[in-house]
Amino acid sequence: MTMTITALRQILVDCAGGDEIAELNGDISTVDFEQLGYDSLALIETASRIQRDFGVMIPEEQLIDVKTPQELIDIVNNQLRGAA
Repeated sequence: MTMTITALRQILVDCAGGDEIAELNGDISTVDFEQLGYDSLALIETASRIQRDFGVMIPEEQLIDVKTPQELIDIVNNQLRGAA
């Protein structure tokens, strides 16, 4: 199992409480979460959902350094590879 940008996009939309968020269309992998409108609280909720869906726990101190969706995907996939 690996996390994809599509899976993360769905988690981000779900955590924002919307059906679709225009800013999340297209290639968002290198766009800062701040530009996408996600603050630290939204990222904590996203990390909680990732833990539930993927079984990967992202420490809060690591989460605060994450700037883009791709960085978050890399952290999750690295942990998933290590668990395999």
